[in-house]
Amino acid sequence: MNRAVFVSLLIYALLLGALLTLHGELLTLIIPLGLYLLFGFLRGPEEMRLEVTRRLSTERALPETPVQVSVTILNRGSALEEVLLEDILPARLIVLDGSTRSLVMLPAGASHVLEYSVSGPRGGYVFEALSAKASDHFGVLEREVRVETGNQLFIFPPVNRLRHITIRPRHTRVYAGSIPARAAGEGIEFFGVRTYQPGDSSRAINWRVSARHDQELFSNEYQQERASDVGIVLDGRLRTNMLGHGRSLFEYSVQAAASLADAFLAQGNRVGLLLYANFLSWTLPAYGKVQRERILQALARAQPGDSRVFSALEHIPTRLFPPESQIVVVSPLTEDDVMPLMELRALGYQVMTISPDPVSLEMSYLPASPTVEMARRVVSMERELLLQQLRRTGVQVLDWNVSQPFDLAILQRLGRPPGWLQAIGR
Repeated sequence: MNRAVFVSLLIYALLLGALLTLHGELLTLIIPLGLYLLFGFLRGPEEMRLEVTRRLSTERALPETPVQVSVTILNRGSALEEVLLEDILPARLIVLDGSTRSLVMLPAGASHVLEYSVSGPRGGYVFEALSAKASDHFGVLEREVRVETGNQLFIFPPVNRLRHITIRPRHTRVYAGSIPARAAGEGIEFFGVRTYQPGDSSRAINWRVSARHDQELFSNEYQQERASDVGIVLDGRLRTNMLGHGRSLFEYSVQAAASLADAFLAQGNRVGLLLYANFLSWTLPAYGKVQRERILQALARAQPGDSRVFSALEHIPTRLFPPESQIVVVSPLTEDDVMPLMELRALGYQVMTISPDPVSLEMSYLPASPTVEMARRVVSMERELLLQQLRRTGVQVLDWNVSQPFDLAILQRLGRPPGWLQAIGR
C-alpha cells in the first residue's frame, strides 16, 4: 500500500475515533501525522524528465566475453531528492562487475553514470529501458517512469577460420571466384590444349605439344574459377539435437554453420542461410561482409524448436535455392533424413552434409561399462550405415566428432587436396 494512502487512512481513523469517543487527546495525534503528510506533498517529486544515453564497449562479442556498459542519466526536469535508477537487463545476461542499480540525488541539470560489465551465452539482446523511481525523503509520494532505449548486443558464435572447402556445384555464376567452372579461361588449373591464337601469351605456349607439329603452335588453356550459390541449412529440430542429461548438439551446429558461411563468403560466393526448426527462418542470399553480418546475427538469435510440420527434412523448400547450386546441411541426422537428402541430390543439387556425431558426445559423459560399450558399438554401426547410404548417392559427408576442432576436421576431410594429389588426378 502507498505510504500516503496509509497515513491518510490513519488520520481519518483517529479523527473518527475522537468524534465517537469525544477524547481530545486523539486529535493531538493527528497533528504530527498531518504535518508529515503535508511536508511529503510539498516536497514530493514533480514529473520526471530524464534523458538516458547508453554506451556499450562493443555491440558484437563472443560468448562469455565481458562487455562494458555505461549508462548516463541526465535530469532535464526539476530537482529530485531521491531517485532509484535501475537499468533493466535482458534475460540470460550476467553482471560481472559493478551494479545496474543506484540510489542517488539528482539536482536539476545534473547527471549520474551507471557503469557495469556483463557477459552471456550466444544470442541477440536488446536493452529496452531504464526504470527510475523518485520520492521525497519521507517516502510519502512516489513517481516512476520507464525511459525506453534501443541498444542491441549480439553475442556471435565463435568462427573458425577455414582455409578452403572443396565444393563442385554443377552451376556457377558469371562472377570470378574460387570454384572450377568446367570451362576454359583465366585460371590456375590446367584445362586443355588448343591451337595458338594471335594475342596468346608466350608463356602459355605448350612447347612439348608444339614440337610434334611442324607448322602449328599450341597453347595451354586453364580452367575458369567462378563464384557459386551456396545455401546453408541449419537443423534446429529438438529431436535431433537434444541428448540425455540436458545436453545439446545445437551449439556445435551453430558454430559449424558460422564457420562455413564465413569461409564461403570469403571465397566470393553468394550465401544464404535457412534455419530449420519450429519454423523456417530464411536469410536471403548475398555477397560480402554485410551478408556475413546478417548471417551471424541470424545465428546469434537461432534457437532449437520442435514442430510436427518440420519434423523431417522433407519439407525443405527447394525453391529457395537456385537450380544445381550447392546445399550444405548441418545436422546430426536421423534415419528419416536420408531420403530427403537423396531427393535433393536427384534434383541436381550438389549436397554436402556436416553431421556432428551424437554418439561420441554422449560417450564423453556416460559411465564406462560393458553395457554402455555394447550400446555404443550398435549405435555407431547404425550411424555408419546411414552415412554410407548418403555417400553412395554422391553426397559429401563429414562425420564430425565434436571433441575435435571444426577447422581441423574440415581440413582433413573436405579441404583442398595437396598439389601432388591433384597432379595425378586423385
